[in-house]
Amino acid sequence: MDDDTTRYEAPTRRDYLKFGGSLVGGGLLAGCTGQTDSESPSTQTAADDTETATETTSSGSESYSVTMSPVGTVEFDSPPESAFTVLVHHADMALALGYGDAINAMYAPELFGGLYNMFLDRLDGVPVEWTDLINSWNIDKETLYELDSDVHLADPAYMTVMDSWDAADVEEVQTNISPWFGNAYSDRHGEPPEAWAKNYEYYTLWEIFEKVAAVFQREDRYQALAAIHSEIVSELESNRPAESERPRVARVQMGISDGALSIYPFNLNDPGFEQAHLRPLGVEDAFADVEGYTQVDLEALVEADPDVILATHALGPERNFDEIKSHLESDRVAQQITAVESGRVYPMAIRYGGPIANLFQLEMAAKQVYPEQFGTWPDSAGTSYPAFSVSKQLFDRQAVADIINGDF
Repeated sequence: MDDDTTRYEAPTRRDYLKFGGSLVGGGLLAGCTGQTDSESPSTQTAADDTETATETTSSGSESYSVTMSPVGTVEFDSPPESAFTVLVHHADMALALGYGDAINAMYAPELFGGLYNMFLDRLDGVPVEWTDLINSWNIDKETLYELDSDVHLADPAYMTVMDSWDAADVEEVQTNISPWFGNAYSDRHGEPPEAWAKNYEYYTLWEIFEKVAAVFQREDRYQALAAIHSEIVSELESNRPAESERPRVARVQMGISDGALSIYPFNLNDPGFEQAHLRPLGVEDAFADVEGYTQVDLEALVEADPDVILATHALGPERNFDEIKSHLESDRVAQQITAVESGRVYPMAIRYGGPIANLFQLEMAAKQVYPEQFGTWPDSAGTSYPAFSVSKQLFDRQAVADIINGDF
């Protein structure tokens, strides 16, 4: 990209946003890496909380600081009122804290905006309009100056994988606009760019959410949602069948082009929060021996012979689940697969998402994988999230909506 550093030579515009340490490979690193996504911070002891919780200090109108890898410690004098995001789990977190309208950019807003509207249709009084936001993927630096965000709710290490960004650009934005605050590589414990790799720390989805809640000073909403998350995870783990009775599951991303089916399996035993909505189910991975994100052919899916197929990125208004399912059911080779033969091919909505998506996808996966224990997933659900009756919901929709709106 063009060197715009001379054009924007100016003092830091926010006296109330202060941040210390170096972004590249430095900063104070807080949080523990051993906790799984099936564990809830609400169940930890007070001693554990002291050691692993977000490092924050606040008192009335005094400044407060929040620490997270890879950004280090960031100091604020007041909660941000506008936020730039890239990956949707950060936007989801702001939304869950009642800051959905503060988001001014995100990756693929038409896609994810429509997808989240599908979830929010089931949460009364939690509207948000993201479809017309600026697409933040490969965004130019000039646009960030124009957006003038109070915080960049994105992983600075992840920003540098974009063609138009490098570490110097990240440092410039931090200095001249506002700090970065995000963590992306915890999704599956991937290797960050070399400049960030040495001190990079991994967290669970809900650990990141706790830290984002501290940035917005909405820890009470985080704690209330974390309690609901803990309850649904406990219910899943307590009522799932014995291990010998659990199905073999294939989580795959599938697409159809020129009549041919492309298949990309995920690894259910990968670390990180990408599997946070499936890990509590304790299922056997039908593709445990195949490297994740490696394309396989239909014969490989036949050989894996899963009892259940979960088609990621298939549920939603812009998705093509019905086409994928029909293709499998009409293909003579695919008809040999147990999941296809028994009609157990289901759509998943999103790779991971934040706390709101996590709650819905925990419920979705439980019904798809263990219908006898948690109720059935309707065959007709392909473009919208079903309106389950209260008795069939695995978490309280109204309680979640009230927390997001601050009415709890």
